[in-house]
Amino acid sequence: MTTGTEPGAGAAEQLPAVTLEDVRAADALLEGVVRRTPLEPSAALSELLGGPVLLKCENLQHAGSFKIRGAYTRMSRLSEAERERGVVAASAGNHAQGVALAARLLGIRSTIWMPVGAPIPKVEATRRYGAEVHQAGTTVDEALVHALAHERETGAVLIHPFDHADIVAGQGTVGLELLEQAPDVRTVVVCTGGGGLVAGIATAVKAIAPHVRVVAAQAEGAAAWPASLDAGEPRALARMATMADGIAVGRPGDVPFGLVRELVDDVVTVAEESLSRALLLLLERSKLVVEPAGAAAAAALLEAPEAFEPPVAVVLSGGNIDPLLLMRVIRHGMAAAGRYLGCRVRVPDRPGALSGVLAVLAEADANVLEVFHTRTTAALAVDEVEIGLQLETKGHDHATAVLAALAASGVRPVA
Repeated sequence: MTTGTEPGAGAAEQLPAVTLEDVRAADALLEGVVRRTPLEPSAALSELLGGPVLLKCENLQHAGSFKIRGAYTRMSRLSEAERERGVVAASAGNHAQGVALAARLLGIRSTIWMPVGAPIPKVEATRRYGAEVHQAGTTVDEALVHALAHERETGAVLIHPFDHADIVAGQGTVGLELLEQAPDVRTVVVCTGGGGLVAGIATAVKAIAPHVRVVAAQAEGAAAWPASLDAGEPRALARMATMADGIAVGRPGDVPFGLVRELVDDVVTVAEESLSRALLLLLERSKLVVEPAGAAAAAALLEAPEAFEPPVAVVLSGGNIDPLLLMRVIRHGMAAAGRYLGCRVRVPDRPGALSGVLAVLAEADANVLEVFHTRTTAALAVDEVEIGLQLETKGHDHATAVLAALAASGVRPVA
């Protein structure tokens, strides 16, 4: 689904809160603090689009995501009195690590509230950077309620994940780097949650190269932006369900909203299956470990390659993924790409029946991963056995050919 944001609409009601000068000031501030992340070509996506596709690898940034840019910019501008009170933040992981690392660099005490169920590696990494970590709620929005309460009770300064001009300016430095690395870029695609990253990038890109199209990509299961833009104001989602925890934000930020409405050309949403496929493609073809949220922009290209004019820059926002989730996503992505095939067949219950099925599969060049037998269900005849098969195939066309080979051998498939 695509929602046009009509750049320029509403400019009279709400002027941008962040300017190119703000982004450039943040860039100077971050000199020597953040990595100038590489812009790597993607042969697979370039072939798909019929033109150059470049990957802005913020998954290789310090603390594993772009978040250090905004967090350090915001916190470095705190007064001495504010620094003495410490900082507090709410995050599913990437902002938590960015705040914790920035706090350590600046000598500030940090407290982070994370949702219950946040990936264990993100929780542990946040602690290793020196933060005091608490867990509450099941979403970032619920954790934020506790962070706000902590702010009121202790006087600690809240470092919001996206809803502050300094945060947006810091994230916008990604856009400055990108234009320096690829001055001929025509389209920039940015994974989007609360909007701080895409708002900052759009601020820089549109000021320097207004002809460049900026597109925000959200997970379908946590897409607050389309309805909010249609309503003309931030609107909260009633519920969210996505593996992309890093962009699972129920309500766009007030500061990013005006910038996104004014400067971002389109918001697109991507399915969970596409997130899995994108993560797998980036891992296999580009040798990049990217979390589901960080793969949303690449997933948008997989879903609608004709919608993006090359050269395209795809922002990979983070690489902090739980290894267990990575295993599940790889399996899901392989299934979505036609690389796994699950099927059931019924054969006579006699010696040699299974070996006959396996011979057909070997001839069809399908790799057998698992085999299951079922003999005792009412659906089976007395002399039948049902065989469940998990196969590794080479794509959708090969999977279709394998099923055809089974049928041609006389094996009866089960719907």
